[in-house]
Amino acid sequence: MSLRPSVLAERSASGLLRGGALFVAAICFLPMVAVAVAAALGSTETLRHLAETVLWTYTATTLKLVLLVALGTAAIGTGAAWLVTMTRFPGARFFEIGLALPMAFPAYVMGYAYTDFLDHPGAVQTALRSLTGWGPRDYWFPEIRSVEGAALMLILVLYPYVYLLARAAFLQQSATAFLAARALGRGPWAAFLRVSLPMARPAIAGGVLLAVMETIADYGTVSYFSVQTFATGIYTSWFTMADRAAAAQLALCLLGFALMLAILERIQRGDARHHAAGKRFERLPPSLLTGLHKWGAMTLCAIPVFFGFALPVVLLVTMGLESEQSLFTSRYAHFTRNTILLAGTAALLTTLGAVLIAFRQRLWPSRTSRMANHVARLGYAVPGGVIAVGLLVPFAAIDNGLDAWMRASFGISTGLLFTGSIWLLVVAYMARFMAAALNAYDSGLGTIHPNTDAVSRTLGTQPLEMLRRVHLPILRPSVLTALLIVFVDTMKELPATLIMRPFNFDTLAVQAHRLAADERLDGAAVPSLVLVAVGLLPVILVCRGIGARPKSRVFGPAPTPAE
Repeated sequence: MSLRPSVLAERSASGLLRGGALFVAAICFLPMVAVAVAAALGSTETLRHLAETVLWTYTATTLKLVLLVALGTAAIGTGAAWLVTMTRFPGARFFEIGLALPMAFPAYVMGYAYTDFLDHPGAVQTALRSLTGWGPRDYWFPEIRSVEGAALMLILVLYPYVYLLARAAFLQQSATAFLAARALGRGPWAAFLRVSLPMARPAIAGGVLLAVMETIADYGTVSYFSVQTFATGIYTSWFTMADRAAAAQLALCLLGFALMLAILERIQRGDARHHAAGKRFERLPPSLLTGLHKWGAMTLCAIPVFFGFALPVVLLVTMGLESEQSLFTSRYAHFTRNTILLAGTAALLTTLGAVLIAFRQRLWPSRTSRMANHVARLGYAVPGGVIAVGLLVPFAAIDNGLDAWMRASFGISTGLLFTGSIWLLVVAYMARFMAAALNAYDSGLGTIHPNTDAVSRTLGTQPLEMLRRVHLPILRPSVLTALLIVFVDTMKELPATLIMRPFNFDTLAVQAHRLAADERLDGAAVPSLVLVAVGLLPVILVCRGIGARPKSRVFGPAPTPAE
């Protein structure tokens, strides 16, 4: 019995969606496999030496850094998102976008600026000694090059992850549940803690998890601040001790830690879901703040914007004016073009891959779908350099084998088709930042009630059409957030770009690193400022897109998150 063409087409589209999700997950998992193989086949002598000396220091410092960053990003990101979404005060419209601006900063660039500003020869301590007449040993001043200083730098640049996801979640909440809590006698603060916050918890947890994964994989900031973490241990084993097996073994420890965090977050979330509370969708009207509440909200929102964006920009501009670098040259136009090309391509492909993986698990839930979702997230906890080598090893073997076969068979040399190409570098970005895109997309996908999918299928909508006409219009804020996060993260990524970039294909991050490595911090400020400037436009566009309501709905009003 032959099947109708429409049935065949539906099965073909479904197969492509499911197969595409598995293909993306396999690409993201490939460097992890290569790292695991290198760790298993290598000697453990270096690892034993580290265990006897500094491994426990790495562990304790990493845990302390993770705890500080998790608490700081959760508090600042969630509080700021609630204030600009659910209240109105002077400057609230500005802060909706301004609070996301620090995301354009690489944490190590923030460290350069604040070290120059707060260190002993910096402007702050110099002015303090001039005003008081104190000598260098006559006073105590907080040490910026410390675990706490590194945590502060990371908090300032990573809290926008929590802010953007929490704000998108708050905007997708209906007023009905909150107003019901108020009608039952709960005050505004109690209603926020008991109703709004639990509904936004998956998005907040996703943002904090992103910040934590970025923290444990960070190398530039902790290295510059001389903070000994697992990431610095990996690079020390790799470059100083020339033991890639030890670096791979430490990277596996980071993988295990990241996996444990993800599992704990899932267990803590349990079976909680937040779907539509009813047919009525009504956005909660913002409360107008007056008096001390108004000034308090303005101050709380202004502090992270000032210290996370305004002050570093002023510091970098001051440093840049003292350098010999000029933005108006063909070299910097080349750096900027390369940066936008890589970041844009990586953002589009990574977000598309995240949509495929999440949609497969949504529509065809199975152990395979869950496994694909989990393994695709692992790369975010691994330093970019480790992912780069995890890709270069197998693809270099493929290149060499193909070249040898073509020489033997046809007398033609194919050269290096994969290694040293832009596309392999984009694959490294996908493996590194897929977790960011998945967390951003999943935070919105959970708000769509399963009945929406059932009604869509009952009306004859095929899976691809359901994705295009039902999910994506509702999840536009989450998709835009995923694009922004991957775009900006790719612009700032340094280790993988240094290792895998094609010849004479430098980016702004590479140029900033090169100048900083030569102790030319004033010169490094110039490409850093360009990085920030390029990242501002997507930040502003996405923030505006998150705050805009879709003009049309599919199957009625947008679903309302609820317990």
